[in-house]
Amino acid sequence: MARGLPKQKPIAGVKQVIVVASGKGGVGKSTTAVNLALGLMANDPSKSVGLLDADVFGPSIPKMMNLRGNPELSHSNNLMIPLMNYGVPCMSIGFLVEDVAPIVWRGLMVMSAIEKLLRQVEWRGLDYLVVDMPPGTGDVQLSITQNIPIAGAVIVSTPQDIALLDARRGAEMFKKVNVPVLGLVQNMSVFHCPNCNHQTHIFGSDGARQLADTLGVSFLGDVPLHLNIRETSDRGQPVVVSSPDSPEAAAYRRVASAVVQRLQEVDSSQADGTESR
Repeated sequence: MARGLPKQKPIAGVKQVIVVASGKGGVGKSTTAVNLALGLMANDPSKSVGLLDADVFGPSIPKMMNLRGNPELSHSNNLMIPLMNYGVPCMSIGFLVEDVAPIVWRGLMVMSAIEKLLRQVEWRGLDYLVVDMPPGTGDVQLSITQNIPIAGAVIVSTPQDIALLDARRGAEMFKKVNVPVLGLVQNMSVFHCPNCNHQTHIFGSDGARQLADTLGVSFLGDVPLHLNIRETSDRGQPVVVSSPDSPEAAAYRRVASAVVQRLQEVDSSQADGTESR
C-alpha cells in the first residue's frame, strides 16, 4: 500500500504561519523575513509575531536579531522557550550550535532538527509565525509544507534574470504543494547614491514585478539596495526598529501591509471555496 503524505498538524500557540522563501541564496531573504516580522508588529502593535529560522545550514536570525545563548526549557512541558528581542520571540538552530561551527549533517539529522524546531518550541499566543526558509526547493521545504498548515508563502528575489529563474521555481513548488503564494518581494530594486541621490538599477528593473504578472500572483513591493539596511542588519538592529522613519523601513512596512491584505484575501477565497491567486 502506498504511503500517503503526513497529516498536517498546526503548531501549538500559532494562528498563522507565513514562510519567506527564495529560489537561491544571497537575495536578502533573511533580512526580509526579519523586517517583515517587525513590520507586521509596527503596523499593528496588537499583533504578536514570532520568528523561526528554518535555514539549518546558514542560520542568520541570531545575528540579525542580536540574540545569543541557549534557550531554556519550560518546566511545565519541557519545550524550548524562544529567545526574545524587539518584542519578537525567536528560535533558530543557531541557538543550539556554536557560532562558527559548520553544520555538516545528512538528511535524517536535518529532518530531525526541523522537527525539533517545529514541535518542541513553546510559542505563546502568536498571531503570525514568520519562517525564514532555506534557499531552494529541497527536503526541508517539502517537510515543512507537508507537516504544518501554512497560511501563505512570500517569495523574495532581486530583479536579476538569474535570481528570477530560481524564484519562479520556488513559487511553482509552493503551488504544487497547495501553499498559497502571497506574492513576490523585489529586493535590491534600486540603488540611491548617498552623494548625489542618482538612482541606478544595478540588478535590472522590475523583473520581479513582471514575474509576478506572469505567474498570476501579487507583487508585494520593492525594497531598495541601501547601505542602511546592510549596516543595521549586521549590527543586529533591523532597520524597521532602528530607523523607523527611514524610507527603507517604510518599504518593509508596506510589504507587511500587503502581506496582511493577501492573507485576508486568501482566507476569504478559501471560505468561499475559490482558488486564491
